[in-house]
Amino acid sequence: MTGAPARTLLLWCPDWPVLAAEIVDGVPATGPVAVLHANRVVACSERARAEGVRRGLRKREAQGRCPQLTVVEYDPGRDARAFEPVVAAVEELVAGVEVVRPGACAVAARGPGRYLGGEEAAAERIIEHVAQSCLVESQVGIADGVFAAGLAARAGRVVAPGGTPEFLAGLPVEALGRSALADLLRRLGVRTLGDFAALPAGDVLARFGFDGALAHRLAAGRDHRPLAVRQPPADLTVTAEHDEPIDRVDAAAFVARALAERLHERLAGHGLACTRLGIEAVTEHGQELHRVWRHDGLLTAAAIADRVRWQLDGWLSGSNGRAGARPARPTAGIIRLRLIPDGVIAQAGLQAGLWGETGEERERAHRALSRVQGILGPEAVVTAVLGGGRSPADQVRLVPWGDERVPARPGPPADAGADPATGRGAGGAPPWPGRLPAPAPAVVLPSPLAATVHDAAGEPVVISARLAVSAPPARLVVGTGQPAEIVGWAGPWPVDERWWAPVEARRRARFQVSLADGAALLLAVESGQWLVEAIYD
Repeated sequence: MTGAPARTLLLWCPDWPVLAAEIVDGVPATGPVAVLHANRVVACSERARAEGVRRGLRKREAQGRCPQLTVVEYDPGRDARAFEPVVAAVEELVAGVEVVRPGACAVAARGPGRYLGGEEAAAERIIEHVAQSCLVESQVGIADGVFAAGLAARAGRVVAPGGTPEFLAGLPVEALGRSALADLLRRLGVRTLGDFAALPAGDVLARFGFDGALAHRLAAGRDHRPLAVRQPPADLTVTAEHDEPIDRVDAAAFVARALAERLHERLAGHGLACTRLGIEAVTEHGQELHRVWRHDGLLTAAAIADRVRWQLDGWLSGSNGRAGARPARPTAGIIRLRLIPDGVIAQAGLQAGLWGETGEERERAHRALSRVQGILGPEAVVTAVLGGGRSPADQVRLVPWGDERVPARPGPPADAGADPATGRGAGGAPPWPGRLPAPAPAVVLPSPLAATVHDAAGEPVVISARLAVSAPPARLVVGTGQPAEIVGWAGPWPVDERWWAPVEARRRARFQVSLADGAALLLAVESGQWLVEAIYD
């Protein structure tokens, strides 16, 4: 390759995984926060760094340095979704943006430098625009090539044209982002990018292979990778304005059908199909209504129309309802309706079911449950997702019908081949010490019931700090009910959670008991109080 690398402007958002967790999940990024992947810190907040937390630390060591540390699991999808508004804001000023990774995007510096009054002025304008549009702090670096621009962004520098090799020469070899190569180079006495760039290219290729040769080119400032610019997404949203407010369901159904056909035609023109649909409405009094519908198949024009009609029916027929289950009816008719294809895929991008196309019975069930959601809200229909955890309640997460079924905690449920002694699941799943052995209880109570347990002499059964049981349990009383005879019991299974955080610390011991009437219960002792947590089938 010949020629100088293209001048590149790169925008970098520090600690982006932490900011993404704040944007999407509401985790306060101003506090001590660490994002973990494979039990190691991959990003942390400024407050956490002040407490000694660093990238690469194991979870236990990071929490030992900072007991108040908030731990967030690494989610690249969350990072990418949160970064999309930042990229869109940059695209409002410049064209041809390449997303390097969530938290960093690059653009050729020539265009912005010419029509924004120079490279430094362009950098300041982009930083200011992102801050105002997205409330996100960022830094911009400009240099010859994407690699050097990324390093310049961390220092907030504009490297003069032709000065990239000199800028890179003083940086440590760790800046290459190749830990194994950097470790080997240091053991060979090569400590800076300048030292590495001074080595003969042929010797580097023979000793370190192709990747080492590529890193050698980057260290010398010879980054010839062209920007892979992304095309801004097409605006697929359809909107209908109405002079006469819509306040009747039959009129809303007619509008829904026409708008659904327009959306379906627009998607088909781009070779796309909708799997998640956003419905927005604005009333004459300025009230804004919004709901997202999800579907595990392709939404046809008729399916889109049905969901819009159901949603408008739910809004326009709203009432206070029993126990406030239904939302109040809008105070005025709808004057603006917008359909937003929030999730789209290529027409041929959806895989059919294992036994062929989705059956009619499944579609009818999906339509019925979706309609209930349209009337009562997404949380009215939920399904259970099993995951990791120590207690049965920890292992179950309820998600709205149609949402992505992602466990709240990594690891298999308690009956998925876990070793009761270690809590480690099959296939190397994350350990959960103190987890209960199989089988899992059939009913997990939303709120544990207070109980008392007595021995054969009528004395209360107590558990010592060393988990010694004062006497075999003989009788159980739940609340104000009648005593029940205990004919068998097992335990205790101790759990000592978050002992390093006094406010969040919990220390419990669990027992399984079988009663004379054939019932089996899961009991827990916490702070001297017996509780009924779950019921076995």
